[in-house]
Amino acid sequence: MSEYIEGKRPVIEALRSDMPIASVLVADNLQRDGLVKDILRKAKAQGIAVKFVPRGQLDGKSERGSHQGVIAQTAAFPYARLGDVLKRAQAQFDDKGRALIVMLDHITDAGNLGAIARSAEVVGAAGLVLPNKRSARVTASTYKSSAGAIASIPVAQVANLKQTLERCKEEGFWVVGASEKAPRGIWEANFEGRIVLVMGGEGEGLARLTQETCDFLVALPQEGKTASLNVAQAATAFMYEWLRQNRPD
Repeated sequence: MSEYIEGKRPVIEALRSDMPIASVLVADNLQRDGLVKDILRKAKAQGIAVKFVPRGQLDGKSERGSHQGVIAQTAAFPYARLGDVLKRAQAQFDDKGRALIVMLDHITDAGNLGAIARSAEVVGAAGLVLPNKRSARVTASTYKSSAGAIASIPVAQVANLKQTLERCKEEGFWVVGASEKAPRGIWEANFEGRIVLVMGGEGEGLARLTQETCDFLVALPQEGKTASLNVAQAATAFMYEWLRQNRPD
């Protein structure tokens, strides 16, 4: 599903982040200042079509009325297949003796998805796995919060998380669920080798069936009064513990 990005600077940011852009619409009476020239230059370099249209056409597509004479229409995000993520993970395990897949159990905020993708890419995860329903999808907000990292890591959508976790187990992965109610802390857990890290949704955490399919649940240590971390912050902490435990001797 495509969406529209409005305004000169947001469009420039989208072009810089390698977001899939189908076309850029420019008001035919727009003065070509430095920002507009930069947009036209970047679009040409990336082979993106630029269409000069009446300003009224942009007004009709604008949701916020702040297009400044420029709107970019995004292209569909190229989701990977689960098999692609598993193949990449196996290659990483064969090379370094470690592999990480991050599965998101109905996380609905596109910004959180982007922040998790950024951390996953930084630690060298093989990919992300999302449900194809009742879950965030990759949007312009995801690209922004991931600082473009979402373009560098495979993201797969699946119909059934439980079946997907069972398949991962068959491929040799241990499935670790993150839960603040878990009896075991992250420092006592074994994150070595091939791991699927499952993060629950912002409101309710891990679903019951997901918890039951995990090999074990782990929690982050907590000393303060705040109930819990944001899911993206928590995911980052878990991912770095995986990286720490799998560092070369």
